[in-house]
Parts: sequence; structure tokens; C-alpha cells
Amino acid sequence: MITLGTLLMLGFSFNDIHTFGNVDEARTTHLSLDLTLDFERNVIDGVCTATLEYDPDKRPSHVDLDTDGLTIVSVKTKDGRTLDFKLGDKQGVLGRRLRVTLPESRPRDIVIAYRTDPKAEAVQWLAPEQTTSRKLPFLFTQSQSIFARTWIPCMDSPGVRVTYDAIVRVPKGLTAVMSARHGKHEPEKGIFRFELPQAIPPYLIALAAGELTFRPLSARTGVYAEPAVVERAAWEFADMEKMIQTTEKLYGPYEWQRWDVIVLPPSFPFGGMENPLLTFATPTIIAGDRSLVSLMAHELAHSWSGNLVTNATWADFWLNEGFTTYIERRIVEALYGKQTADMQKLLGQRDLRDALKELAPIDTQLYVDLKGRHPDDGFTDIPYEKGMNFLLLLENHFGRDKLDAFLKGYFREYAFQSMTTKKFLGLLKAKLFKGDEALWSRLKVREWVYESGLPDNLPAPRSDRFEKTKAAARAFAESGALAGVDKDRWTTPEWLDFLSNMPDRLSRERLDALEKTFSFSKAGNSEILFAWLMIAIRNSYEPAYPSVEDFLTRQGRRKFLKPLYAAMQENGDTRAMAKRIYAKARSGYHPISVNTIDGIVK
Repeated sequence: MITLGTLLMLGFSFNDIHTFGNVDEARTTHLSLDLTLDFERNVIDGVCTATLEYDPDKRPSHVDLDTDGLTIVSVKTKDGRTLDFKLGDKQGVLGRRLRVTLPESRPRDIVIAYRTDPKAEAVQWLAPEQTTSRKLPFLFTQSQSIFARTWIPCMDSPGVRVTYDAIVRVPKGLTAVMSARHGKHEPEKGIFRFELPQAIPPYLIALAAGELTFRPLSARTGVYAEPAVVERAAWEFADMEKMIQTTEKLYGPYEWQRWDVIVLPPSFPFGGMENPLLTFATPTIIAGDRSLVSLMAHELAHSWSGNLVTNATWADFWLNEGFTTYIERRIVEALYGKQTADMQKLLGQRDLRDALKELAPIDTQLYVDLKGRHPDDGFTDIPYEKGMNFLLLLENHFGRDKLDAFLKGYFREYAFQSMTTKKFLGLLKAKLFKGDEALWSRLKVREWVYESGLPDNLPAPRSDRFEKTKAAARAFAESGALAGVDKDRWTTPEWLDFLSNMPDRLSRERLDALEKTFSFSKAGNSEILFAWLMIAIRNSYEPAYPSVEDFLTRQGRRKFLKPLYAAMQENGDTRAMAKRIYAKARSGYHPISVNTIDGIVK
């Protein structure tokens, strides 16, 4: 076991500006949770027993934890002695510091009784009518980035790792699941037990409860979903075991024993969340043809880059997402072919260039300055796609064998630890570059990580299939010809490239032709539908407006909501429609999505 003293002695200290925790004096190492879900009040009544480790040289007089919206009922030692505590004033996005005064004995465990606020940002409470069966309520959490503190008092920093166990008490008929191993459940009593012996950052603690059914896919994979969804989901995610085996061949053993997925109600604000052992996924990736399962490859890749080796602060977020996006495309190539992976790389580069146009220069660095800001401000395409292309640059120069060997050793050596950008670059220079300063300069490593924009050595993938989709888009824009469209064979990336190469302005005649021929407004593939609706809004194409409203009211994935509402706000013809739809849909969105869309529509 790596102790706090050992970590500090080895130089692993870090400055996380998004936690109140006095992490250089004390750190939480284990959280034991007893949670009662109250669907009448929309609150969690909780008891959190935090196990602490202290730096023996500093002998702290207090321990500071993160909270946001929590009511603290009491703080005691494990043997029942009351401890003094104080909640600080609310400090913007950070919430309120919980300072617990420590006796001279510095207890190993402190027991905090608390309850959450009904509007806790991590937690969405769904009434029965907001679920598929409309029979029972549903709850799920989303703790990334700094929302764990809204339902658990903790040191809410990616640089602080904890093991955890939990007892979850739910109303009769509900099933609870967590990002942990299952313990001895008593479903007839509404009691579910969990334990995670691997140390993770608090943002990976996750909980869901509702009317759930399970379908096994292999000895170590399976799907949870509402009964009406589970069969379609199980068919869609049939390749989960193949994905694990593929990634193990590349980067070493899967260290989490199981990989299950839970398909959440449509209000889930993200495509997926890599909670260990249990990926949380949006139903918008169930296309009926397995065409969007690369998202599952991405969430699996986090089991190495992110969950196994984690960014120490949110400024280091690219160490999670850039690596994960690179590994995702390696999985896709191995399972679905190089052409598919190359098309995804090119689509990613297009997203990257769009982000560079929209973001302030300071936000286009890989190591991003988040002082005085919410960590979510850094959750753009930059850490994903710029980070991925940096690793692609290394692959092109050193070759896959050398890069894979470096990454495999990196994941093995730093498993269940956190990593800073500075430390990673030191490892990279020593182990892959072998200290070659000239090569380091020639590949512009510092420019990639610490400077804005894109260096001029961006890798340039090619795709013959995209040459055809571009030609088809050009021909249609010029003459209305659709002969170049292979309607029966094109894959999702090809359709997305075709639509993205349309000119900004299209005539009503051209839009009618697209809709009549391809019925884009009825597309079952959410990515294709989204791309079409963006074109429709941009061109004030009224026949697609019912689909816009339907799409925005039946799912809450922020990736889709944010651009669609922004496009409607920018177009005077659709601004009133944006306000009307949002007023109707807002109560069904997760608080994370609401915070974003409020800033656009209101």
C-alpha cells in the first residue's frame, strides 16, 4: 500500500485548485457509505465514514472536505465521540468547505451524517412518468467533474484516490447498482451492498436505482436497462467482450474483473461515463445497427487511461481523454477495420478545427488554465482530439510497436495512481525519446502541450471513402445530383462527412430533395439526425421543425442539446422556437445540461 507519506516523499504532491481538501496534510483513503434514497423528498440521507491517512511530519489540527449543498447533521469518531465542524461560506463552483477539528489522537475514521439537497447537481430524480415503463421512479448520479461533493462529503479531487463500500436502501421494487462489486443484496428489503477494493478518484463513484433488468453477454460483461430497453441494448453491445480482449492485447490485463453497462433514461447528459465496472450510457447510441458502439470502445479505454492512471488535476484532463480517444480508435481499427478508424480520425480533426475557431486561444492548450473557472469549461474537443493527434504524431514517428510498449509499461507502472502533465512529459522524454532534446524540439512537444492552437506537424490521415462523400456533397450542392450517394452501403462516418460538407446555405428545393430521398428527419441514428437538424435550423427549414422538437424533448445528451439550442438562438427565425421547446423540455434534463442550456436560451 502506498501511504501518503510515501507519496509525498516520492514527490507526488499536486496543487488542485478545485478542492478544499488539505491533501498535503491528510487524505481520505476509503469511504464507507450508508445511503437511503427518499423519492418523496428527492434527497439522499447518508452516513459517510471517511478513513484518513495523515502526514506524520505535519500533524494536522483539522481535515478539510468538499461539500456543495449538503446539510451536515453531525460529525463523530467511530466510537461515537462528537467532533467540532464548520461549514464555510459558499465559494462559487467549489461549494462549501467542511472543516472538521481533529483531537490530538487524530482518529483514523470520521463519521459524517448528512443529507443532500433536492437540487444536487450530481443527482437526477426521475418520476415514474419520465421512465420507459412509467411504473417506478429512477435515480442516477453523474459525479464528473466536481459533483461528487453534491452527494458525498469527500476530497473531491482526481488526485485523491479512495476505495469504497456502500449500503444502499431503496423503495420496494427498485434495483440499485453502483460502480463497484456486488455484495450480499436483500432485494426484498430494498437493501443492496457494494464494495470496490481498487482505489479510484471520487468522480468515479456512481449510483443508479430504478426498474432494472440484467442480460449477461459473456462471463465478465453484461447489460442493465429498463425492461423495455434491455433486449435491444444487449444486441447493440454484443461486442463488449471482443473489445476487452482487443485492448488487453494492446495495453495489458483488464484490472477491473467485470465490465457491465447500464443504459440510463434519455436525460443522461453524456454519451457515456466510464464509471469502473459499470459504464453509464445514453440510449442515443442504440441505433439498431451497432453503428455507434465506438462510444463503448471509448468508455472501455478509460479502464486504462483515466480509471487506472488518472489526471491529477482537471488541468491535466488531456491525459485522460486524449489517450482514451487514441485507444478507442485503435480498438475500432482492430474490430471494424482501418478505413472506419481513419474516417473517425478525420471527423475528429474536423471537430478539432471547429473548436479552434470557437474557443479563446487559452482554451486550446492541452494543459489548460482553469483558475477561477469550473473544470467543465475545459471539457471541449481540445483534450480529446488535440490529445489524440499528439499521440498519433508519436505513433507516426516512433512506430506503433514502440509507442504501444511505452503505453503498456506506463499503465502497468502507474496503475491506480494519478499523473500530472509535468511528470508524464518527464517520463515520455526519458523512456520514449531517450533524452533526445533535438527530437523533442523537432516534434514540437512543448508547443503541442502548452501553447494555443495547432502546431504545423498535425498528422494527416487519408480516406478514399471520404473523397467520394466529399465529391457527392459537392455534386449535390452544385446541381442537385445524388448519383454519388451509395444509400445502401454508406456507414455512419460517410453520412456524417456527406452532411458536414454541405454548404452553409441550401435552397428549399435542395433541402426538400434530401428529405424526400433519405428521410433524414426520421433517422434512427442520433448522430445522423443531429447533423441533419443542424443543417435544417441553419437554413430555417420548417418541415424539420417537428423533428427538432421531438429530438430535444426525448433526450438530454448535452453534446446534442448545446449546438442545437445555440443554432436556434443565432437564427432569428428559430429563436422563439428555442425558448418554447426549452420551456417544455427543461424539467426533464439533468442539472448538468440545464446549467449549460440556461446560459444559451435564457
